[in-house]
Amino acid sequence: MPVYDYVLVTEPLSDEQRAAIGWERRQGISDSGNRFHYYRLTPPDAGAPAGAGAGPGADGSRILWGGYEAIYHFRNGMRPELENHAPTFELLARNFAATFPQLEGIRFTHRWAGAIDTCSRFCVTFGTALAGRVAYAVGYTGLGVVASRFGARVALDLLHGRDTELTRLRMARTRPIPFPPEPLRYAAIQLTRSALARADERGGKRGPWLRVLDRIGAGFDS
Repeated sequence: MPVYDYVLVTEPLSDEQRAAIGWERRQGISDSGNRFHYYRLTPPDAGAPAGAGAGPGADGSRILWGGYEAIYHFRNGMRPELENHAPTFELLARNFAATFPQLEGIRFTHRWAGAIDTCSRFCVTFGTALAGRVAYAVGYTGLGVVASRFGARVALDLLHGRDTELTRLRMARTRPIPFPPEPLRYAAIQLTRSALARADERGGKRGPWLRVLDRIGAGFDS
């Protein structure tokens, strides 16, 4: 199932702005909520033309700020125009301002979106098709960059019919629960999004719907 993830990038930070937020070691950061942001400083001078707003002595680093909302469109909708979802970009900007009040008035110079593939257990799942001639690794749920080499090793072992430590993993032997057909799919996803938001508002306490999903192996825990 495809869900859209959205990202903003600020204008270059001045030395004073960097000092104000105390971000000295360029760590990548993520929130701990169900609806979570991920953010990082871009490499020095990444895409920053001369005079693009950085103060004297600044290295041109920007803040990349994304996540929080994962938007599903009815019937697995995927179209270029869905990448420009103004309400989500506005929500990201408001949450950025709440996280970095020291950077009041900073501009966002870049924004984009893209679809990520997910399954009901929100991590990669494996299998074979075409009488074993094709192996697949899908459903990474946005965690595929660092896990793609692992996924390739599992898929190759499956393709060659090897009994290995990797193919004996439960995630390689079992399949996630299928998403229901439409319109139940859309309704269940919207119900789950609302339940995740309520859990965040209640300090992480999960309600009845999320507890049911946890019990059947379809729960989301960032």
